[in-house]
Amino acid sequence: MVRHFLTIASLGLMALCASTEARAQGDKYPSKPVKIIADSAAGSTPDVVLRFVADRLGQIWGQQVLVVNHPGAGGSIAARIAAEAAPDGYTLYQPVLSTFASLPKAAANLPLKVPRDFAAIGFTAENPMFVAVTPSFKVASMGELIAQAKERPDKITYAVTGVGRLTHLTGELLQAEAGIRLQLVPYTGGPAHAMGDVISGRVDIIIEGYSGIAGAIQSGAIKAIAVASAKRLAEFPDLPTVAETIPGFSATGWGVLVAPLATPQAIIGKVSEDLRTAVTDPELQKKIAARGSYARAMSPAETIAFVDAQQRRWQPLLDKIGAKSN
Repeated sequence: MVRHFLTIASLGLMALCASTEARAQGDKYPSKPVKIIADSAAGSTPDVVLRFVADRLGQIWGQQVLVVNHPGAGGSIAARIAAEAAPDGYTLYQPVLSTFASLPKAAANLPLKVPRDFAAIGFTAENPMFVAVTPSFKVASMGELIAQAKERPDKITYAVTGVGRLTHLTGELLQAEAGIRLQLVPYTGGPAHAMGDVISGRVDIIIEGYSGIAGAIQSGAIKAIAVASAKRLAEFPDLPTVAETIPGFSATGWGVLVAPLATPQAIIGKVSEDLRTAVTDPELQKKIAARGSYARAMSPAETIAFVDAQQRRWQPLLDKIGAKSN
């Protein structure tokens, strides 16, 4: 009995020490700059929003938070670098929808899953896709675009920033639900690489988050004709949704913050709470809403459930694209 009691007491002491050590790790963190790896190109919508979030986290922590871009290979380059980082909280990672919902065999080690591949921390922001056209393409609405596409199958071109990325998936979803065929023109390196061809009229349409094409829209170089949000956005009240023409249509990108596996739970918890503080900050929400993105908070468990639901939602379309390409 005495030996049993001592064993229980010893185990309890070990647990208390571990808990105290974990709290100490969280209390001391971060004591130096933190790096967030992004799988999106500089200037793309996920990158722009992440930089606002990183700046706010830096203010909360009193440490510099650096965004490091590693685009390419469908997001697998960034995923590999992030997975191989030390699990100490000083390298975090923002994967986006298309690294969780990727085309079959499009990139090594994708699609990602949480918590299998990374420890979930929380949600950063979502950004509905915008559909914009070059001025020489004489359509003013989704209805007109669909009508022309039905008259000229495979003749109307659309630019996307990466095969398998959400811009591409949105175009595929649009074709499937509208019963049309468009000609894909893929670009790498973010929307800046596509804009010259769209503005000049060599490509008819671009599908992209607002931040990536805002300057061209504001200058009149291209014209936004619809947004793929579930309802009209307060910041763009005169812009119709795609769903007003194709009921139920929506295509919204998003990013989540994760950490390498084995990152201490105390650090995960602290980053999650501080991320919640950052993304619910009214000033940050106002800044990114003006750029067509919308922040909201999620716990690690809510993040895992959200990602799983999104993967299930997009899988039928991914399967269809995969079958078509075989």
